[in-house]
Amino acid sequence: MSDEDQYDVFLCHNSKDKPEVIEIAHELTRQGIKPWLDKWALRPGLAWQSLLEEQIENIKSAAVFVGSSGLGPWQSQEMRAFLNEFVERNCPVIPVLLGNTPQQPKLSIFLRGHTWVDFRTDTEAMENLIWGITGKPPERKPKLQPVIQADDLSSEKGVNYTRLRDLLAAGKWKEADEETLAVMLKASSREEEGQFNTESINNFPCTDLRTINQLWVKYSNGRFGFSIQKKIYLSVGEKADGEYGEYDEEAWEEFGDRVGWRVKGNWIKEESEVAFNTSAPEGHIPILLYSAFSVEGSFSFVGLKLVKCNI
Repeated sequence: MSDEDQYDVFLCHNSKDKPEVIEIAHELTRQGIKPWLDKWALRPGLAWQSLLEEQIENIKSAAVFVGSSGLGPWQSQEMRAFLNEFVERNCPVIPVLLGNTPQQPKLSIFLRGHTWVDFRTDTEAMENLIWGITGKPPERKPKLQPVIQADDLSSEKGVNYTRLRDLLAAGKWKEADEETLAVMLKASSREEEGQFNTESINNFPCTDLRTINQLWVKYSNGRFGFSIQKKIYLSVGEKADGEYGEYDEEAWEEFGDRVGWRVKGNWIKEESEVAFNTSAPEGHIPILLYSAFSVEGSFSFVGLKLVKCNI
């Protein structure tokens, strides 16, 4: 037998599964594997039984394909012939489950003891099939894990923002709002007073303000946070020029309308009126910390302090 007549693997299959098997045969060929496939190897006009017997004596391996139609009658005979011959020659017979194979395939007793290749779920099925044919294990490249950038929890005052981060990541907006007030009072050393004064607003550490804002913006997908509130406030006409100006009542009320802090011209007064969910207007939260500001303090914080800190 010439080298041209030497095959690496015999593709034993039910004729009903031929389209899927042909696709696999093409891929094997692209990978440098020479498959014996009846459609490609049987010359019209010649007795196929004698050609098949010749291949059984010389071929190096066999792949027995099992699909939704099970094993065909001739396929079963081919398989038994290969098994008898290959046991003597110590050559592999590889059961291959096609993509349309039932979850509980009925495998012949001759195949049950062989390690199979599963094209239903295994993303490396082709590599494993080639391994069975050639005996050479594939080089498994380690799967790269996505790089997850850690949150910046920087603080000039040694404040731990882990709990705030975890609450926001879990979508617990009400608890995160309460935690925002708590950590900001701590960063201002105003925990005992429970409220802010002009000095604490002016001196609030920009690093901490950026940390809190970035967490809110990230975990709300850009819906909530100080920078969102500042953008809305400036859009209603207030000019944040870096200098403390007079309280602009009209701008502040329009801002309240936009973020949902005013309903039909009235400022919401009860916590139960706050919408702690992602269907709330943009910039709706955080909100509870503003209860610790005077009205003018809220104006100074949103309109000017956030600009100074480049939030």
